[in-house]
Amino acid sequence: MIEQSTDIDQKTSSAIPPSSSKRSTYIYTAVAIVSLIGLADATYLTIEHVTGQSVRCTIIAGCSEVLSSRYAVIAGVPLAMIGATAYFTVFSLATLAAFGYRFAGSVLNSLVSLMVLVSLWLIYLQAFEIQSFCQYCLLSAAVTFVLAILLVLRWRKS
Repeated sequence: MIEQSTDIDQKTSSAIPPSSSKRSTYIYTAVAIVSLIGLADATYLTIEHVTGQSVRCTIIAGCSEVLSSRYAVIAGVPLAMIGATAYFTVFSLATLAAFGYRFAGSVLNSLVSLMVLVSLWLIYLQAFEIQSFCQYCLLSAAVTFVLAILLVLRWRKS
């Protein structure tokens, strides 16, 4: 009986206060849903990379140049796979945060901040080093920026 009350106390003490919990829940749910777009994008690129398929660019030309550049792989791991892992982690943390786990929200903020920095760096590389753009990479960056905006809105209104 004592162990049960301790478990309940730990979850309650780490939960978001009721006044902001409804709004936070909506925002964290939106973050989780948006992250699934990034996960689908990164998973597609990972599968294409691992199977050796070439990615079709339908909006802009340049996917092949970007995805075959030396920047597309880090220590033998496709950058898209790292992105897929990041988006899955965002989805998981946002889900936990929606259920009131504050620690998940804090880690989520840090992870998305890091993702924004990486996205800015990758856009720089596409523009100035590779001199080609990949629509899937730009979609991933846009998703990351939307995630950041959602979390800033949550932070500013809490």
